[in-house]
Amino acid sequence: MKGKSKDFWEERYSEQDYVYGEHPNVFFQNELEKLEPASILLPADGEGRNSVFAAKKGWQVTAFDLSKAGKEKADKLAKKNEVEINFEVTSAKEFESNKKFEAIALIYAHFNAEERPAIHKRLLQFLKPGGILIFEAFSKNQLDYSSGGPKDVKMLFSNEEIRSEFKGLNIEYLEELKIEQQEGKYHQGESSVLQMLGRKN
Repeated sequence: MKGKSKDFWEERYSEQDYVYGEHPNVFFQNELEKLEPASILLPADGEGRNSVFAAKKGWQVTAFDLSKAGKEKADKLAKKNEVEINFEVTSAKEFESNKKFEAIALIYAHFNAEERPAIHKRLLQFLKPGGILIFEAFSKNQLDYSSGGPKDVKMLFSNEEIRSEFKGLNIEYLEELKIEQQEGKYHQGESSVLQMLGRKN
């Protein structure tokens, strides 16, 4: 099953409002605040709510998304908050950097199911040894809820898939739980999510 297309995200992020809100993901916020600011990569960062928050906390931020409309809104949000972010328009398969990062955050980055393991492996190449991955995404049980996320079960996550696809990490925390989401109009209500913290060996 294919993931959402570039055209889908262009249309969604072309809406006037920030469709997932201007505030960071709660799990991302809580975990980032425990760390000393350094460099961070945020793939599939949409309209920039998480990258702008990281920059406000003193992180050197590199982010990317497929959508030009997403980048425009991310840059606008950064200007509003008087911070700088390096936000590129590219895909997880095409992103390139000579840098390696102290942290990577994958927040609701539901890639094409067939390509996802290879994409995750590729992204981990940009994480320094000892660096941390902050991950939150919908679990397969999210199909029981109407609060957002893909409707294809293959694009949703299980504990076993996370452990398999992130073999290069020491999993420090992994839990499936129900949360109440309030992230713009497309992530609203009770949800089933997986949260993970992994450190690169």
